[in-house]
Amino acid sequence: MADNHKDGKDKRGDYNADSLVVLKGLEAVRTRPGMYVGSTDARGLHHLVYEVVDNSIDEIMAGYATRVEIFLNTDGSVTVKDDGRGIPSDFNHKEGKSGIEICLTDLHAGGKFDQKSYKFSGGLHGVGVAVVNALSSRLEVTVEQKGKVFRQTYSRGIPDGPVAEAGESSRHGTKLTFHPDGQIFEELVFDFATLQNRFRNQAFLNKEATIIFTDRRIEPAKTETYHYDGGVSEFVQFLNRSKTSLHPQPILVSGEKEGVTVDIAMQYTSGYNESVNSFVNSENTTEGGTHLTGFRTALTKTVNEYGKENNLLKEMTLDGTDVREGLTAIISIKMGDPQFESQTKSKLGSSVAQRAVSALVGEKLSEFMLENPAVAQTIVRKAMSAYEGREAARKARDATRRKSVLETTSLPGKLADCSERDPAKCELYIVEGESAGGSAKQGRDRGFQAILPLRGKILNVEKTRPDKLLDHEDIYNLAVAIGGGIGKDFDASKIRYHSVIIMTDADVDGAHIGTLLMTLFYRQMPELIERGHLFIAMPPLYRVHKGKRQIYAYNEAEMQKAVEELGQGALVSRYKGLGEMNPQQLWETTMDPATRVMKQVYIEDAVLADQMFSVLMGGDVEPRREFIIEHAHEVINLDV
Repeated sequence: MADNHKDGKDKRGDYNADSLVVLKGLEAVRTRPGMYVGSTDARGLHHLVYEVVDNSIDEIMAGYATRVEIFLNTDGSVTVKDDGRGIPSDFNHKEGKSGIEICLTDLHAGGKFDQKSYKFSGGLHGVGVAVVNALSSRLEVTVEQKGKVFRQTYSRGIPDGPVAEAGESSRHGTKLTFHPDGQIFEELVFDFATLQNRFRNQAFLNKEATIIFTDRRIEPAKTETYHYDGGVSEFVQFLNRSKTSLHPQPILVSGEKEGVTVDIAMQYTSGYNESVNSFVNSENTTEGGTHLTGFRTALTKTVNEYGKENNLLKEMTLDGTDVREGLTAIISIKMGDPQFESQTKSKLGSSVAQRAVSALVGEKLSEFMLENPAVAQTIVRKAMSAYEGREAARKARDATRRKSVLETTSLPGKLADCSERDPAKCELYIVEGESAGGSAKQGRDRGFQAILPLRGKILNVEKTRPDKLLDHEDIYNLAVAIGGGIGKDFDASKIRYHSVIIMTDADVDGAHIGTLLMTLFYRQMPELIERGHLFIAMPPLYRVHKGKRQIYAYNEAEMQKAVEELGQGALVSRYKGLGEMNPQQLWETTMDPATRVMKQVYIEDAVLADQMFSVLMGGDVEPRREFIIEHAHEVINLDV
């Protein structure tokens, strides 16, 4: 056998115990922050706040606290304060340090592992506050407990000194202020709306909680208080505020079985989209799991049984998608030691949860339908309508060209396809109009970039029955070009492009077309977003040029900077649309992978996404008007 080492030495001999790198304490967190908070961008930054607040919510769930206050401070730090028991301040002789220091420096320390201190807990891994400490340039913790005040400060996870007594107090609780570390995070500015949505959801799911959120970064400071006596029922009504409900009050299913506490609220609307969100110990299980399966199974069985027993269905058997059309539901369970199928706690695997939810839904929903026949008949008829629409669509697919959405080899005539056949290397640009389409086709790299121009605005799928979508030419062309189908038939493994890029003009019409497209993808091809395949192109708004020099600017601030850089006499061109760029300019600014700017579309919070699409694209004008008034100040420069 030939020796592959030129010096003839076996390099395997260099690998021994001395080669192992041991990261001690919180060093591992700072070395691989993404493993603990997901990323070092805005999502990871906000995750720090969630970790601290979740500890306070755990105290509330355990019955030891009633309120938590969160402050966004002017210096970029965040303060979280609760009225719980406080982190144990006494000395742990086994570890040789205070309980406060243990919780803030040891990754797997806390009161959540033996189920004695906490029956239910959202922060199951016991790494939350320690991780926040590790990823903060500075952290200060104050504990009021047993008549005294204890305080300790840290610099990048290292104590500045031991825990010290700092006076007396008759109160109890924990106050923690942290400064995210600029050496770790790319973004250090907290978004009020992102946090607002999280805290509002937590208050809905824990009706005992009062959450007070203050933004001190603005004058005067803005404070919002979240407390909902109605719990999950109010949550569903909040989500349905821009929809037309088919019955006035949500149906409630609550109880406890096999140690699992179940709270479910559900309400049908006149719409066609299903909005069912599940939670375990207040954490959103975005991938569902056994509790969601239990709910769906029992719901389908119960509605079918009622329909047949009351001669409403006759020969018809409804499937799960039929009985969930137009349904908004919140499934919240609380249980000790839930088993998840992934580190992210996004999918529950505990079989006991399925049994508990299924039994309670079957029992309570049957009782409700017997006691409320008018609502029960409305639910069955809504599901029958969905069944009839689904059957009509199936027959049409079998009989017409629509069958080809999944099977055709004939691509739309308007599609300028690429020569590459590996989907992982292919990009599809969805462009607005023939003019921009022409520039994009000429400017692209034909090897891996495909172009599909749209005629104009597509249907608003929020207001359109799913079986009618493929009658619309542009939606049909999109489905065929992308290749994965549409709606319930969508299969992400069959898509022809792993980058689907929305490229529209930077004006009101372009924004509207982009929103219509994102609504289509979110409602009818959600896996496209979940798998990270959807992007928004960011063409420049300005071209600043003087002589042979030119600078492209993506906002007004960049334009002003470019004018200063090029000096007096610089000319500024404002692009009203993509069609105004010649093919070379479009390639350089918006399509060249080496220089372009793109935004990836992802769903951080499915509850918020569903709510936003319902408000912005639904039929009810008033919630949309309220939203626009509330957020109008965020629009800096709108081209009309």
